[in-house]
Amino acid sequence: MTASPLGYLGHAAGVRAQAILPLTWFTLSVSIVVCLIIGAMLWAAVRRGPRNNAGGDVASVAVERGPNGTRWISVGLAVSAVPLAITLIWTMITLAAIAGPPSNPDLVLDITARQWWWEVQYDSPQPSEQFTTANEIHIPVGARVLVRLHASDVIHSFWVPALSGKTDAIPGQTNATWIQAGAAGRYLGQCSEYCGYQHAHMAFEVVAEPQAEFDRWRASQLASAAAPSTDSQSRGQALVEYRCGLCHRVRGTDAGAVMAPDLTHVMSRRTLAAGTLLNNPGNLAGWIENPQALKPGNQMPNQFLSAKQLSDTLAYLETLK
Repeated sequence: MTASPLGYLGHAAGVRAQAILPLTWFTLSVSIVVCLIIGAMLWAAVRRGPRNNAGGDVASVAVERGPNGTRWISVGLAVSAVPLAITLIWTMITLAAIAGPPSNPDLVLDITARQWWWEVQYDSPQPSEQFTTANEIHIPVGARVLVRLHASDVIHSFWVPALSGKTDAIPGQTNATWIQAGAAGRYLGQCSEYCGYQHAHMAFEVVAEPQAEFDRWRASQLASAAAPSTDSQSRGQALVEYRCGLCHRVRGTDAGAVMAPDLTHVMSRRTLAAGTLLNNPGNLAGWIENPQALKPGNQMPNQFLSAKQLSDTLAYLETLK
């Protein structure tokens, strides 16, 4: 079974989401029924209203005491109490089932939310086995993944609807959540707390894959960037180190900053700019040349490269797989 990036619509692929989804549908159904009943009663009341003074002065209509309406209020409260009680009890049971990260997780991630992208650090007791990537989170199918959330600027919220509920990322505080995917696939995640101009373009993907595929991916991510093999790639590396290295990191080169996404294996990711663009040469070129035109307000300045410089930069970046 493989989930599509939009498979979260009415679909639960994780232990936590499977507990939340039935409660969500129940609450939504009850809310719709209540709105329909109230709408029908209002429509009936309007239809049965007095019609003997149509077009006349409202002040001249005699006030008449109607039947006592407290019985309707009592009946309404009694009927409402049943679904409210069910919702309360069900909510408490669900919270107990999904609360608390696993005490012995299979994988630990430190994820930092930034305006407007996600920094993902894969932790390990061995420093040599730690690495950082961005906006694309790979996990093994069935693994219990502890996620420690941080924020570098404002409040964000980490949400993968098909796998788990929402957890805020708050500056100066570490919040913990966990995810577990029951099937291989790509699951769309999104910041669900308004965090500024490009909040809507702060997406990420969780890629759940069999353990063997995850191990191969992790081994490739641990490797440093490949050395350039052509003159164009060598010139591109020099440009990346000089122009991009003030913010970005490419392991194995002189580009060592950590303010922006790690580019060591940028071409292994499906998207650019936190899910804003598909990662292909055309979009990559446009992003390098004028990122403000594609994602206004982001922290990356326009580069104003010449055509030759842009070609060399692309030639080098396309080796970072």
